[in-house]
Order: sequence, then C-alpha cells, then structure tokens
Amino acid sequence: MVVVAVLLRVGIAVHLGNVVDAPPLLTDQRSYHALGARLIAGHGFSFERQWYPFTLADAPTAHWSFLQSLFVAAVYRLFGVQPLAARLAEAVLGGILLPLALYFLARRTVSGAIPWLRVGRLEISQPVPLTAALLGAVYFYFILYAATLMTETFYIVALLWSLERAIAVAQGLRRGQGSLVKEVVLLGVAMGVATLFRQSILPWLALMFIWMLWLGYRQKVLRRAAGVVFGSSLILGLFILPFTIRNYWVYGGFLLLNSNTGFAMYSAQHPMHGTSFREFEAAPLPGELLSQGLNEAQWDRELLRRGIGFVLADPGRYLLLSLSRVRDYFEFWPTADSTLLHNVGRVGSFALMLPFMLYGLVVDLRLQWQAAGGTASTRSVLSRTGAILASDSGLLYLFIVFYTILHILTWAFTRYRLPVDAVLIVFAALGIGELLRGLQTRVWHVDSSVPVERVG
Repeated sequence: MVVVAVLLRVGIAVHLGNVVDAPPLLTDQRSYHALGARLIAGHGFSFERQWYPFTLADAPTAHWSFLQSLFVAAVYRLFGVQPLAARLAEAVLGGILLPLALYFLARRTVSGAIPWLRVGRLEISQPVPLTAALLGAVYFYFILYAATLMTETFYIVALLWSLERAIAVAQGLRRGQGSLVKEVVLLGVAMGVATLFRQSILPWLALMFIWMLWLGYRQKVLRRAAGVVFGSSLILGLFILPFTIRNYWVYGGFLLLNSNTGFAMYSAQHPMHGTSFREFEAAPLPGELLSQGLNEAQWDRELLRRGIGFVLADPGRYLLLSLSRVRDYFEFWPTADSTLLHNVGRVGSFALMLPFMLYGLVVDLRLQWQAAGGTASTRSVLSRTGAILASDSGLLYLFIVFYTILHILTWAFTRYRLPVDAVLIVFAALGIGELLRGLQTRVWHVDSSVPVERVG
C-alpha cells in the first residue's frame, strides 16, 4: 500500500507540473516557493518585494512555517529552483509516512477490537491498522496536498505521530511501572516537529497536557504524569526556542514563533464578513497602521488585539459568523467556485468515507461504553463518561471535537479539517472491519470467537 500511495501522489505531482500556482486556489505555495528560493540565495526568511499580508520587501518574515520553508529550500539546493522537484519530494515522503503514521496510531488504539479476520482461506491479522493505512494511501485529499508545496502532509504526519506517542505515554501511566523516558522524548520531538509546521496545534497540545494530568490523577500517579508533561514540554520548547530568539533578534520584541495568529483572528472576525464567512477574502489592513512601519511582531500583536475587539464589540454577530463557518469546514460537495480537482477531491475523500467514519465512531463508543461499565451495571453515566474520556480512544475524541471547534471559532477552510479527517480514518477502518466481521459471521459462516493462529 505504501507503493500505491507513493505512485498516486507522484502521479498528481507530475500532473500539476513545474509551476507554482497549481492547483490555482492553493496560493500558499507561492510563499513557500519564494522563501525556498530566497533561502538558498542567502537572503534568509524574506521576500524580494512586498508580500501578503504585511511583509515589506527584504524585511525578515516569520509569517510562514519555518520548517516547510527549509524543506523547500533543501530540495531547491539539491535540484535547483524547480517546483516539480519539491512536489515530487513531498509526494514520495508523504506517500511513505502518512500510511505508516495511520497504521501505528490504529495499532496503538483500536486494533484489539478486531484482532483478526478470515475471508475464505485468507486470514488477516490486525486488519484495522492495515485498513487505516490503505485508506490513508488512497484518500484523495491527502494525495492532492502531498503533491503541493504546503504544510498539510508533514503536519498531519507529525500530528498523528504525537497522538500515537501520547497514547503510548498514557498506557505507561496506567501500567504504573517502567521507564517512560523514551516515550516522553519521542512525544516531545513529535510535538516540536508538528508545531514548526503549523503553530495552530499549540492550543490542542495544552489541552492534551491537561488530559495527561487528569489521567495521572485518576490513576493516582499525578506526580509521574506531571513529570511527563514537564519533560515533553521542555523538548517542545527546545524546538521553538531558536526561532523565538531569532524573532527577538530581528524584531526587537517577543514573538513566540509565527506572526500569523493576529492576522487570522483579525481577518476572520472582521465586520466585512457580517454574519457569513467569506473564506477566500482577506480583510483589508487598518489604513492608519500602514504608514507606521510596523514590524511583523508588532503587526501580530495589534491585529490580535483588534480581532479580539471585534468579538467583544458584537458577540452576537461573532456567534452567527462562527456558525456560518461550519459549512466551510465540513464542505464535501462540489461547488462552482472550486476547481475540478478540488471538487473530485471532496467527493472522493470525505464524502465517500464519512459514513464509515461515523459508523466506526459508533462502534468504538459502544465498545468503550461497555468497557467503562465494568462489572457494576448501575455505574453512573457520568462515571462511565469519565472512564471513556480517560481511555486511549478518549484522547482521539477530544482531538476531533476540540480541533473542529477551534477552527470554527477562528478561521475555517476545508483543508484545515484534514488533520481531523486523518484521525477519523482510524475509526473508518474500525467501521469497515466491523462490517467485514459481520459478513464473516453471517455470510461466510466463520465463528469470530474461535481463536486461530494469526498471520502477520
């Protein structure tokens, strides 16, 4: 399936070709192409002319992912300033890493629900992880974005890795014995890589740390959980710190990582939207600030202040505006303002897979509910809910809900939903496995309860 994943992504990369604006709606590619070329020319993170949204010509920028820019620059250093080379490099790496990340996350969480399947003479061990990897290999939106110069593919891989490592840590906390140093180090590295591709993961990481502390409290190993949080946070900080120092050096003020938080909050909540979000339209910058010669750190702080001000000034409008973003976030049908490639991508990925995702969630919730009941049939709903949230699947549930709400309340693009799609694919694989097990029992007359020698 890795070979299939690579070939599909390489095919789309070749189709898009050696031009930057392909597909035309993914304009972030212009920035990463330009930054890659500037980096290998010795000009650092900057643009040769004034750049969206507020970067001056030849001025240092922190608006875009540092790690994605460095990746494009590395490819350009090896193969020349050729967008197709960067497309192919990301396509190959994405085709290898994304299915593997899904496989290991599914194996860590839901593989035990369906340990084996037998279809005729064919016996499959661990079918859910294999199915998750296969779905990730052929999911059209993952194929499309792996062939672009954008952050989606590497960010999703790092995010899935961080979730798998967080669950490994949680399993260690439940066991209450053995060293967790390896798990903590790998968790910190995974979080650091994900953050350098997209800093919007940071609110989720804060919630994940709270979840770990809560789990430690429930398991009566709070001190150990606090050590895990401290250690992994320290490693995460070591990834961010060099860029924070760089930002202080060039801007003369604090900027943690990227300068896009303020603009996103300002532009997405701007009164120009009214109560209907226009996802492809950026709000105009405040005219009185344009003549002040602000650097990016100053722009970020001021625009964040104004964006929050828009919310506080009219909470009712903000609520309606946020509700309008639900449509943009979950859009999976063809639209007139999208290219054929995007329309096919929506229908051929999320629309096709949504029924299996939802069914898989129902299956997993049923299993978790039964497990949380234990031997006490009268166990309270609140107690069971707490047990479910403290489970391995509970962390994935939290991510799906929190990450969705975060983007609906701030800025919603369909592509911002792709990390959630990736996690939902794990449950889609479970749903498909459950359907196959039903066929195995009712149609192929194989008794799932009879143990067999597992292969694989």
